[in-house]
Amino acid sequence: MRVKEFDPEKVTESAMDVFWRKGFAATSIQDLVEETGLSRSSLYSTFKNKEELYQKALHHYQIKTKANIELLSSPGSVKDLISQLLFQIIKDELTDSQHRGCLIANASLELAGQDEKIAKTVIYNFERLKKALESLIMRGQESGEISIHHSPLALALFFVNTIQGIRVLSKGCTEETRQEYLTNVAKVALNIL
Repeated sequence: MRVKEFDPEKVTESAMDVFWRKGFAATSIQDLVEETGLSRSSLYSTFKNKEELYQKALHHYQIKTKANIELLSSPGSVKDLISQLLFQIIKDELTDSQHRGCLIANASLELAGQDEKIAKTVIYNFERLKKALESLIMRGQESGEISIHHSPLALALFFVNTIQGIRVLSKGCTEETRQEYLTNVAKVALNIL
C-alpha cells in the first residue's frame, strides 16, 4: 500500500481557500489541482469527489472560527464580549482584500437549499454560534447587565443574523463605504442590549 506523500490538512486548507474565493459551483477540479498541488488522481483517491472535499473544507473552516465561540465563553462584561466579536468580524472583513465573507454563509446562500449534507453543516455552524451567544446573554441577564426585555434565544438569533448580515453586506459594499456601513450596523445592534 502506497503512503500518502502530502498532508491532508494542508490540502484541505488550500481547497478551503479556493472554495471560499470562488464558491462551490465556480470551483473546477483543475482549480483544486492547481491550488493543492495534487494530481487529479490523488484528489479523487483521497477525497472521492469535489463534494466530499467541499464538506471537509467547511469542517476545516469551522475549526478556524472556533476562536469566536471561545471568545463568547470568556469571563468579563457580556456587552464587551459581544462588541469584541462584532468588531473582530468587521476587522476581518476590512482586511480581507478578496471580500470572501463567511464560508458558511456563502455555502448557505449557494447550496444549503439544494444539498442536505451542506444544509446540516450550515445549520450546525449557526447553531453553535447561537448557543454560545444564548449562554452569554443568559449570563448577562442573570447579572443584570442585559435587559430581560427580549429572551436570550431571540437576542442570540438576532446577533447570529447581524453577524451574517455584516459579512454579506461587506461583500456588496464599496471600499469607500465598507467600514462606515459595517460599523453602523454593529453600533445599532449593540444598542439592542
